[in-house]
Amino acid sequence: MTTPAPAPRRLTAAAYFICLQGIVWREGLRFLHQRERFVSALVRPLVWLFIFAAGFRQVLGVSIIPPYDTYVLYDVYITPGLMAMIQLFNGMQSSLSMVYDREMGNMRVLLLSPFPRAFLLFGKLIAGTLVSVLQVYAFLLIAWFWDIQPPPLGYLTVVPALLLVGLMLGALGMLLSSLIKQLENFAGIMNFVIFPMFFASSALYPLWRVREGSEALYYVCQANPFTHAVELIRFALYGQVNWVSLAVTAGCALVFMSGAIFAYDPSRGLMALRGAPGAGN
Repeated sequence: MTTPAPAPRRLTAAAYFICLQGIVWREGLRFLHQRERFVSALVRPLVWLFIFAAGFRQVLGVSIIPPYDTYVLYDVYITPGLMAMIQLFNGMQSSLSMVYDREMGNMRVLLLSPFPRAFLLFGKLIAGTLVSVLQVYAFLLIAWFWDIQPPPLGYLTVVPALLLVGLMLGALGMLLSSLIKQLENFAGIMNFVIFPMFFASSALYPLWRVREGSEALYYVCQANPFTHAVELIRFALYGQVNWVSLAVTAGCALVFMSGAIFAYDPSRGLMALRGAPGAGN
């Protein structure tokens, strides 16, 4: 007489919390051990702020447009775009770590755990988002000494916007990581995505100025999810909500995350079609 196999234990809420805590802790330790990642995350926006924006500060002032209630200097205008730039690069770097983990076999170990694949990917996404928020606040601290000082309450009201934008851009990076077979291909994919998203947005110039130069480029910028991420942060930094940008950012985050979950499913996703290493259970 054979003994029936024991029923699998149900995962409790505490087990999910411990798993999420472990993923966040691992991502945090990786970030602390990669100091050059923190420095590089700040160098890019600070170069734009201290050099590029300083050179055009008196020339490219921005007229009164929402959410501003007065004339603002150019470096004040581009600050939300630079905050979103930090999160954009962090999302791409997180996807780089996933490609590395897949090549080294660490991804296989993670996905072999009894937790749902969607929860594991979402946990990694949350960890990357928290890291990006810390980087943004480090940038805001330095910018404060450059006389870029939004309303004090804005430092709190911008937190939900940063979390949502971080989730959207991190999910985009996660989706892209499923398309990259080898680590060497990452740089090309990253440049193909990051620079068009950043420059074809409202990060560096208001859309009404874009429309004056090119009607077609204006509509491209309007369709760019990064534009709505920037505007969501811009309004939140001044205690306001841009409802259109909120809807677009949340919708894109959901679409990108759903695509990443599908792509990392070894039975249905893109990794299964390609037979990528680390795709199987």
